Amino acid sequence: MIAGFQRSVLPRFQNGYARLVELAVGGKVWRQVAIVGGLVVLGVFSIMAVGARKPKVDFFPKGDPKFIYTYLRMPVGTRVEVTDSITHIIENRMYKVIGRHNPDVESVITNVAIGAGDPSEATAAGTSQSHLGKVGIAFKELSERKGKATHIYMDDIREAVKGIPGAEVSVDQEASGPPQGKPVAIEVAGDDYPKLAALSKKVERYVDSLKIGGIEDLRSDLEDRNPEIGVTINRTRANREGISTGQIGSEVRTAIYGFEASKFKTPDDEYPIQVRYAKPYRDNVNAIVNAPLTFRDATGAVRQVPISAIADVHYGTTYGGIKRKDTHRLITISSNVLNGFTGPDVVANVQRALKSFPVPPGYTVRMGGAQEDQKETSDFLGVAAIGAIALIFLVLVTQFNSVSKPLIILTEIIFSIIGVMLGLAISGMNISIVMTGVGVIALAGIVVKNGILLVEFTDMLRAQGMNLHDALVTAGRTRLNPVILTATAATLGLIPLAVGLNIDFYELFNSGNPHFFLGGESVVFWGPLAWTIIFGLTFATLITLLVVPVMYLLNEKLRAKITGRDVNNQPPAAVLSPEEVEAATPPVLA
Repeated sequence: MIAGFQRSVLPRFQNGYARLVELAVGGKVWRQVAIVGGLVVLGVFSIMAVGARKPKVDFFPKGDPKFIYTYLRMPVGTRVEVTDSITHIIENRMYKVIGRHNPDVESVITNVAIGAGDPSEATAAGTSQSHLGKVGIAFKELSERKGKATHIYMDDIREAVKGIPGAEVSVDQEASGPPQGKPVAIEVAGDDYPKLAALSKKVERYVDSLKIGGIEDLRSDLEDRNPEIGVTINRTRANREGISTGQIGSEVRTAIYGFEASKFKTPDDEYPIQVRYAKPYRDNVNAIVNAPLTFRDATGAVRQVPISAIADVHYGTTYGGIKRKDTHRLITISSNVLNGFTGPDVVANVQRALKSFPVPPGYTVRMGGAQEDQKETSDFLGVAAIGAIALIFLVLVTQFNSVSKPLIILTEIIFSIIGVMLGLAISGMNISIVMTGVGVIALAGIVVKNGILLVEFTDMLRAQGMNLHDALVTAGRTRLNPVILTATAATLGLIPLAVGLNIDFYELFNSGNPHFFLGGESVVFWGPLAWTIIFGLTFATLITLLVVPVMYLLNEKLRAKITGRDVNNQPPAAVLSPEEVEAATPPVLA
C-alpha cells in the first residue's frame, strides 16, 4: 500500500498541486491581486460570520461542575445555632433535589461558621464567622456518572433554596483558573461613606428592577447593620474618681478577651495563660458593666467602683468594615451568572444599563471583579501576541537579510486567524479568552515554519539561475511533503486533546481494560486551545501552499518595478550544487 501510494497517488497529488501553483502565479498580475484580495474578503466574511453566530465568551472554559457549593449568609451577629438550623434546612432541600442515595454523588459536606465563606469574597479565611454557612456537593468523575448532567442539578438547587426569610443564599460551582472576583461586580466608589452606602443601595435596586437575564442575585458587601454594644464613658464622673479611660477600656477588654498573666512552660513548648471572666459572666453585659473597677485614688487608698457608675451602655448598629481601592472608599455589588449565560454578555448588558443611571459628582459606578481581570488578561495576551510576532520578525529578518520576505511569512499568522474564526463560526464553539488567546499565540510559532520552507527554497533555486516562475512551482512541489507532514502531524497530535481521548494505561496492562472514553473534565479546559490550533493550522496550510507563492511573486514584481531590475535577476546567494538540489527533493519509491 505504501509503495503504491508513493508511486501513483503522491506523484499525482504533487503534479496537481504544481499545476495549481502554476495557474496561480501565471498570467497577468491581476490574477495574483485577485487571489490576495479574495483572501482579504474572506477575512472580513469570517469576522461577520462570528458576529452573526454570536458565540458565548468565557474567561476560562466551564463544563459540568464536579463540585456545587451553596453559600448562606445571615445577618452579622446571628448566633451559630441559628445559622446551623438554617443550613440544615438548605441541606434538606438539596437532598430533595439530588436524592439521599444518588450514585453520582461522592459526598455532601456542610460547614457552619468555620470554612464557610465564599472564596471569591474578601472574608477572613480560617476565622469563625457565626453568620456564614456552606453546603458542598462533590460528584464522582465524569466517566463514572450515570445520571443527568450536574449543571441541571445546580439549576434545580438554585430554585430549591429560594425563599428563606432573612437569608442570602447563592449557588456556585468550583472556580477554574486563577482566583478572581464574581462574574458580575459593580463597584461604587466615593469618599462620603453614608452617601456612598445610600448610592450603592440605589444602584442595586435600579439593576434589580431591569430584570437583566443571567443575574442570579445581586448582593452588596456593605455591612451597615452590624450589632454594636457601646460603652460611653462619663468623663466628668471618671475625672472626679481619678480614673482614666485607659483603665476602663482595659477592664472591659480583660473581661471579654482576657490578658496574658503568665506562661506555662514545658520542655518542648510554652503556652500562654489567659485570665478572663468565666463564660456566663463575659456573655452577660450587665455582669460586665456592674463588675467592680479597682484603682487607687489621689490619696493612695485602694477603692472599687462599678463600671456602670462612670460609664453608660447603649445598643446600636455600625459598619462592619470599610473597603478602599485606590484611596477611594468602595462598595461592591456582585452576583453569579446563571447557566445558559456567560459573564461577558451579562456584564455588557449591565454596563449598557448603568450608562443611563445618574451618578452624583465625586462618585463613580463601574464594573470590576472578573470583568476587570478579563480585561487585564486580554490586554496581556494582546501584548504577548505582538511581542511574539515581533521576535519572529526579527529572527526572520536576520535569516533572510530582508524585510519584505519576513512580512510575506508573517501574513500567514494574520490569515491563519481567518481559519480560527471560520472554525468557531461553523462549529458554534464557545470562545475562551485565555485558552483561545494562548492557542492563537501558539499557532503563530507553528505556521511560520511552513512559510520559511517555501521562501527559503525558492531563494535557493533562484540563486541557481532558475527563473522566478519555475522556482515558485518547483519549490512548491518539492516542499509539499514537509508542509503537509508538519500540518498533519500537529493536527493529529492535537486531536486526542481536542476530543478528550482518555485511556487508563495502568489498567490496560494490568487487567486489559483501558477504560477508553471520549470527553471528560480535561477536554473542557484544553479543548478550546486544541481546536484553535487545528482550525488555524489547517487553513494556514492552504495559505502556505497557494498564497505564499502568489505573495512572493507580487513582492518580486513590485521590487523589480521600483528598482528597474529584471524580475528574474536574483542576486547571488547561497549556491546549491545539483546533488544538494536532488537531495532536497523527496524520494519516490521505484
